[in-house]
Amino acid sequence: MEPTPPTPPPPSSQGGPQQGSWPAPGPYTSPGMPYAAGPYAGMPGGPGAPGVPGAGPYGQPPRRTTNGLAVGSLVSGIVCCLPPLGLVLGLVALPQIRKRDQAGKGLAVAGIVLSVLSCLLLVTGIATGGISAFWGGVKEGVDEAARSKSPFSLRAGQCFTPDGTMDEYATNVTVVDCDRPHKGEVTGGFKLTGFDRWPGQDAIDSIAEKRCETISGGYALDTWAVPADVWPYYYVPSAQSWRLGDRTVTCTFADEKKPFKGSVRSDATLLTDDQESFLKTVNPIETVTYREPEADPDEDFTANKVWATELLGAINTAYAGLGQRTWPADSAAPVAALRKELAAASKQWLKLATAADADAYWEAYDPAWEALPDDLGADARTALDLTGTPPAGTSGGGTSA
Repeated sequence: MEPTPPTPPPPSSQGGPQQGSWPAPGPYTSPGMPYAAGPYAGMPGGPGAPGVPGAGPYGQPPRRTTNGLAVGSLVSGIVCCLPPLGLVLGLVALPQIRKRDQAGKGLAVAGIVLSVLSCLLLVTGIATGGISAFWGGVKEGVDEAARSKSPFSLRAGQCFTPDGTMDEYATNVTVVDCDRPHKGEVTGGFKLTGFDRWPGQDAIDSIAEKRCETISGGYALDTWAVPADVWPYYYVPSAQSWRLGDRTVTCTFADEKKPFKGSVRSDATLLTDDQESFLKTVNPIETVTYREPEADPDEDFTANKVWATELLGAINTAYAGLGQRTWPADSAAPVAALRKELAAASKQWLKLATAADADAYWEAYDPAWEALPDDLGADARTALDLTGTPPAGTSGGGTSA
């Protein structure tokens, strides 16, 4: 709505003379001037006469211009990083002001003084290292601001620390160098598709858990290089962020208790063909071991048999895969020894997977675990220049990646 101009008060309320009450113009009265002009106003050759250089309107004295260099000197003197420029501009401006009868002498003098003081401070700062410390602090502040991100803007390979604990919904995380202490490392991410509306937290968690397991497993193939307390985590959209268009799931490795140092990355870009082949063949055994049902066979016999069958398949696949490749001389013997252990383990896990009931399952349970090598080829890993020792506190691998 446009503002409406106020209605002027009636003539009787005006402060000046009412309409028609102005006195008739007297002699020498200049147009629009409420006073009588001097005796020379408008006279040929007088100060107000046309054609007289520098004459102002109505006989006023000419307005003096301000020297531009004087203004520049003052501004440069105020700006701490330009003190030499302010000093030079001020020194050039002073003789120009005198010669041209301009205004701005005070500005030029102020600019010179400020520039001299700034130069002294600059020299002192350089000599004492204060300037370096100052700019270092500024740079650190800028860098820290740039490192503050949303979890959903993180990219694979970035290490970070959230603004809260790992089990809380995070709105901000600070990206840090992976050699410095951090709580998590991003392994990748993906977009949720196929939903017209908010699918619910449980549905998103189910998708994120499966897909992040695959993403993180490919990011950290050398699972023994992952610290024992570092596990897969993921950030998913909330109901609120979903309404704003958020569909990103960010997969990470993280330690919810304490920071850790170093990157856990060991993907195909960092491994040789032999290293990658060995890990991709053996790692599925580790992955399946972490999927053991929480319920005992007495409570859920079917689920336990399904899991035992899956692990048996991983053992047999690893046995076959290791035998299909010609390994380097140093690793050939330890790989062959691992295949022999897997063959023995396969027989015991077959008994577990084909158990007729819970009692038979329990009878075959311990022999099956005892037959499966705890180190899953530590000698072969060492020979292939992989991590040969599992993280402290684990029996075979660092994570479920």
